[in-house]
Amino acid sequence: MKALNAYLMFDGTASEAMGFYASTLGGKLDVMMQSETPADVGCAVPGDPGRVMHAHLACEGGVLMASDTMPGQPYERMQGFGLTLTYATVAEAERVFNALAEGGQVRMPLAKTFWVESFGMLVDSFGTPWLINGGRMMEN
Repeated sequence: MKALNAYLMFDGTASEAMGFYASTLGGKLDVMMQSETPADVGCAVPGDPGRVMHAHLACEGGVLMASDTMPGQPYERMQGFGLTLTYATVAEAERVFNALAEGGQVRMPLAKTFWVESFGMLVDSFGTPWLINGGRMMEN
């Protein structure tokens, strides 16, 4: 397998979410295709040209992709998974955790665990679940 990457679905907030993730995670948002594609391509989204058809965020160590659902299709909130980030220092983990937690819901505050110096879980304001590790991994 070459790579395993996450693809998130939003309900009209993909552009805002991916811009936020780019600035918070320090990645490069190198693709942001709005749904206003040429009609002859056959994938234009009628009635809502502002929705994101595909976004690609390159981050150190991975890729995060996303799009908005098609207008009129039901949106089911993200559940049953979490995006995991691991940082070399507790300070960097705290910075990212706090940024992602703003306006969201902390499920488990950052704290020392038996496997790493700092770990916490949250759901950000866009509905994306995150698990953040920071610092030195504990020895078995």
